[in-house]
Amino acid sequence: MDKPSVREEAPRLGAKVRALRRRENLTQTQFAEKLGVSASYVNLIENNRRPLPSAMLIKMAQLFAIDLATFGDEQDTRTVADLLEVFSDSLFESHDMTSVDVRELATNAPATARAVLHLYGAYKEARESLDNLATKVRDGEGSSVSVDRTSVPSEEVSDLLQHHGNYFPELERIAQRLWKDGKLAHEELHQGLVRWLERTHGVEVRVDRWSQDRNVLRRFEPKTKILHLSEILPTRSRRFQIAHQVGLLLASDAMDAIVAESHQLTTDESRALARVALANYFAGAVLMPYDSFLRSAKEERYDLDVLGRRFRVGFEQVCHRLTSLRKPGAEGVPFHMVRVDVAGNISKRFSGSGLRIARFSGVCPRWNVFAAFQTPGMIRIQHSKMPDGSEFFCLARTVAKDAIGYQPQQTLQAIGLGCKLEFARELVYSDGYDLGNVEGTIPVGVTCRTCERQDCEERAVPSLRQPLRIDENVRGISIYSKA
Repeated sequence: MDKPSVREEAPRLGAKVRALRRRENLTQTQFAEKLGVSASYVNLIENNRRPLPSAMLIKMAQLFAIDLATFGDEQDTRTVADLLEVFSDSLFESHDMTSVDVRELATNAPATARAVLHLYGAYKEARESLDNLATKVRDGEGSSVSVDRTSVPSEEVSDLLQHHGNYFPELERIAQRLWKDGKLAHEELHQGLVRWLERTHGVEVRVDRWSQDRNVLRRFEPKTKILHLSEILPTRSRRFQIAHQVGLLLASDAMDAIVAESHQLTTDESRALARVALANYFAGAVLMPYDSFLRSAKEERYDLDVLGRRFRVGFEQVCHRLTSLRKPGAEGVPFHMVRVDVAGNISKRFSGSGLRIARFSGVCPRWNVFAAFQTPGMIRIQHSKMPDGSEFFCLARTVAKDAIGYQPQQTLQAIGLGCKLEFARELVYSDGYDLGNVEGTIPVGVTCRTCERQDCEERAVPSLRQPLRIDENVRGISIYSKA
């Protein structure tokens, strides 16, 4: 057997080396001098004609303070998946983009690929705003039109969490130090946090009547140093909101550093929302300390109800914390998590399992996160298989937001949590489940537009990966499927 060529063996990292050099405003000659190699060698690496030696990669990391993870292929994989979803839009039907073209773009011009994703996101937002405007004008509400711009900041924050693997070691360290310095105890964590706020920052915690400040669950007044919490919050939520405020006071510099270093955040709105997300992360780290929570998770085989009761937190908080157990050398099962409403809108997404979650299109209706709405409060199990052959073990359950009185309608959402099939036996939910049963596997996709499955009765739109052929004399299991 012939030995593979160097180019086939080596990862294609030339574009990333070039991007780093340009970021530092260096010529190839200047860059080569710093690395102790020739300019021609740098040129060959940048054009993928020579592999990037590990020694040179380590030296670049030391010289330019880069994270070696940025040279991994996970980001490229996510970018390719995002681009495929973008180019599946009917807007690009006449351009004949292939998966090879998309991968070339993501690998050789990553900055351009990110720009395309950003541009498409802005286009989607503008199109949705225009549709909303048209609806309001048609309904006689044109004089009070307001444009909703929340979608882009939320997407950018999701990208930030994904980039960091939803693990922030500095916030974990600060939370751990708080437990030690504050002499916190699990049995009286609520009072311990209240005492810490008063002792270190002179902050008083008050629980106000709902009628005093409706629609506000937490309000901090820096001048008076009073933290107001609504009586409508259950005890576990009050504890979380106190820990959130502690994070804003204690870990503010660390959060600012994360936000400042992020290229995912491009607007003031995104940066402000990111601080809220990081404060929530910190609160989770305080309520569920990393080492004890990981130990309990493994001991109880990730039983979500047991973990929730042990740490006195809600179902969603447990799921979210499980996705953040990525400390090197002390990792938990790598999970993905998604939160959706009954209309299919995704309000939270993170994938540590490798599962592709749609960004711009509707999610595959075969995901069990949607079936959870049929049996509120019950956990639904699914062994799913993606079109590329990858298999996942997923569970889903609805969660109801805490009621704020009799009149308002209670909000119902569904949480989906899952991992690669190889980790399924580590979960208590796999007990009694025949993971080897091929017939029990549910074929799912990411979105209808990017899924090539033609034997799906759930298909809502034709796939752009297959030519659309309609025979009026034959009816398949869906109007877009082959008979």
